[in-house]
Amino acid sequence: MSLTNTSGGRARPVLLLSALFVVACGAPEESEADAGESVAVASTHEQFWQALNVHCGQAFGGTLAAGNQGDTSSFGGQPIVMHVRECSADTVKVPLHVGDDRSRTWVFTKTEDGLRLKHDHRHEDGTEDSTTQYGGDTRDAGSADRQEFYADEFTASLIPAASTNVWTVEIVPGERFAYALRREGTDRTFRVEFNLTEPVPAPPAPWGFEN
Repeated sequence: MSLTNTSGGRARPVLLLSALFVVACGAPEESEADAGESVAVASTHEQFWQALNVHCGQAFGGTLAAGNQGDTSSFGGQPIVMHVRECSADTVKVPLHVGDDRSRTWVFTKTEDGLRLKHDHRHEDGTEDSTTQYGGDTRDAGSADRQEFYADEFTASLIPAASTNVWTVEIVPGERFAYALRREGTDRTFRVEFNLTEPVPAPPAPWGFEN
């Protein structure tokens, strides 16, 4: 097939130019707004991740700031310590110690779309509790010092009442780390805060993670 038009004795690359025009018009560019939003999401998630990793190996004491009667019974009057114990490129494990209870570990991971928070609960012999691995993912960019994790389908099936749970984690550099829970549509809330200005001695390994 000829790519030129010989009309009038002059060759013109008509078909070639037409093809280039079609290709150019058929490939819409990403808008500046969409590109900017993608960069913002990646940036805030990464900044939050780095703020968490900065404290790898450190432990901090905390206090119960909000909760129901059951929380007060479990946490009230007990030493509360979080330990940023294990850090890798895509996973950070933060055991939560309440008195002698070493059953809880927060597990943060990177996903294709953002960040994920899961709760690893173990018995003293290291075996998993029947209620474990619940949690959820971020749904938006959040901010460098605050991310929200919405309950996933697994959580809803494991703990139906927790299907509307939203966990919030705040990291204010040089000031505090906060872990909070709200259950949308109810008055259920929980919040524990840790003082980042005064590291404490690292506690023993959480149950099931001695190695």
